[in-house]
Amino acid sequence: MRLPLRSTVSELIAGSVVAAVISLALQFAVARLGISEPSFAPEALASLGAALVLLITFGLLAFGRRRFPRPVRLAGTWAALSTFTTLALAIPLQATRYYFGGSSTDNGFRLQYMTRMASSWGLSDMNYAGTAPYYPGGWFWLGGRFANLLGWEGWAAYKPYALIWVAVTSVVAFTLWSVVVRRRLALLAAVVTSLAGMLHGIEEPYAWPSAAWLAPIAVLTWHAMRREQRAPRWTLICIGGYVGFAAITYTLHFGFAVLLIVAMAVVAGTSRVRRGEAVWATVKRMFLRLLPIGIVSGLISLLVWAPYVLATHVFTDNPRSAALHYLPEDGSFLPVPMTDASVFGALCLAGFAWLILRAKRSEVAGAMLTLVIAIYVWFGLSTLALVAKTTLLAFRLNVILGVVLAVAGVFAVLEFIGWLRERVDVGYAARITTLSCALGLLGAVTLTQGAIGTALATSTEQAYEDYYPTGDNAKGARDPDKTGSWADDVYREISDLTGRPPERDLLLSTDYKLMSFRPYWGFQQETPHYANPLADYDERAAEIERWSKARNAPELVNMLRRSEFTTPNVFVLRNPASPVASEADQERAADPSDENAGKLALNLKGDAFPQQPNVRDYDVHFDPVAFDGPQFERSDVGPYTIIAVRDAR
Repeated sequence: MRLPLRSTVSELIAGSVVAAVISLALQFAVARLGISEPSFAPEALASLGAALVLLITFGLLAFGRRRFPRPVRLAGTWAALSTFTTLALAIPLQATRYYFGGSSTDNGFRLQYMTRMASSWGLSDMNYAGTAPYYPGGWFWLGGRFANLLGWEGWAAYKPYALIWVAVTSVVAFTLWSVVVRRRLALLAAVVTSLAGMLHGIEEPYAWPSAAWLAPIAVLTWHAMRREQRAPRWTLICIGGYVGFAAITYTLHFGFAVLLIVAMAVVAGTSRVRRGEAVWATVKRMFLRLLPIGIVSGLISLLVWAPYVLATHVFTDNPRSAALHYLPEDGSFLPVPMTDASVFGALCLAGFAWLILRAKRSEVAGAMLTLVIAIYVWFGLSTLALVAKTTLLAFRLNVILGVVLAVAGVFAVLEFIGWLRERVDVGYAARITTLSCALGLLGAVTLTQGAIGTALATSTEQAYEDYYPTGDNAKGARDPDKTGSWADDVYREISDLTGRPPERDLLLSTDYKLMSFRPYWGFQQETPHYANPLADYDERAAEIERWSKARNAPELVNMLRRSEFTTPNVFVLRNPASPVASEADQERAADPSDENAGKLALNLKGDAFPQQPNVRDYDVHFDPVAFDGPQFERSDVGPYTIIAVRDAR
């Protein structure tokens, strides 16, 4: 290995700190641009800033790498990587407080988790009170501490925190690649990793680090398993540290990493047996190499997973989760990014060819090819899992596949350039180097602009369109026909009705975004796919439907008191009689033949897998008479009716 243990650890720590500080400083500077949207000015500035950083980086790679002391080169590399990613991503978001995707779809759950973690120092479920967390909260828990440090609410800290992690991921990727390849190759691998992330991966910032780092970890693992002598202990600990990190941040990558590592051990062991080594000696050797990885990753995993493991018989009676019940179009077909008619597709094609041609002679190529094969195997297993009415969310590995093939493409191009320089006149060598850097710079700029202008365009627009909890959005719009415009009034009314801080209120709400911005507890999660298996989603849905059958207030109060669940002290329901109700609600309210005309509505979702979309929406209707009693206090706000349970105050 090219980087010793002490240097690796010190560079991981120092590089991460430098990246975080530079990224945060640049973000505060970018936020002062004050460019009003809609405008292409932010995209232009982002493209120019990123291009300048790339120009300096490629120029120094080609002509200036020996002119500065090693510490200066190292610090400059960290600064360049963090500056590149931050400028490219922060400037398009300069006038919004949201990250890519705004508060819509899955971001609603991510903001809810950040808000929850910022309100408490302990691990807890994002939605259900008193329930051990099911979705790994390591990334979000640290995000909560970041929000506390800034004195911001969790949702508001999500964007700067996510951008910091993107910057840190690039720097850590550079250090990890430096362990297995030369520094120049490591820097180019880190740059192309960042570019691949901008195209496909950074919209899930908590999943991006484990995706970006898996390729160099796979090379380390391949080296450790194939090594004839005793495998270095620190290498195994490093691999275990990665697996543990994946376990506390993104479970899918944890499961895939375990499969990959075990598969590499099996392949390496099989090769030894075929060369004449005794079977049991080989098994023992591979087991002793896997053991430290398992111990280290297990200890790290327990930091986040211990509460859930203790709350259930996870190995014998684990509650069934709907989290895997999702099969989008890009998960239905095997991914072939190397066939895309684009610069990125050409790079992946070069990488694919290099892996095939060099796998037997290059340890790096062999490890990366094994990783690619493992991804396709996971796709196959995910398809077979449909027989059991589930999936393995294989499409989430497309990000890793893109990173691996793109990095391999860089290695392929550099090897071809080296081969070409050896076969031409010495006088042309410098010209080849100059041309190669120019073409590399052109490709990197093209990919950057493609990410900013195309791949992230829709998510950027969403970040400007979605409403803040203040009732307006980044463009200053406040449309009363949009439910988000009433958020501030709803929060204020809930506070007035209950007299409690948000973390002491338990809501049954038809608007689930309310819990993305305030640490309310929810009686029900928006979809079964994000619901904690320990919370009995289906049983709660059935309980809500039973409550909706109440004909008067005493009957509803009796139902609430006899419920097996902790009942909500606030109901937020749609009021079809409101002048700002949706058109569909107003039509229903005006239809005398509709048995639910005049009733208050609550939206629920059920699991519709394997259909697409994978959820079915349906409404549950409450007769307003059921809340007409001294136990309830009612207030109408915009399209909503808010009801507080008085005896719960």
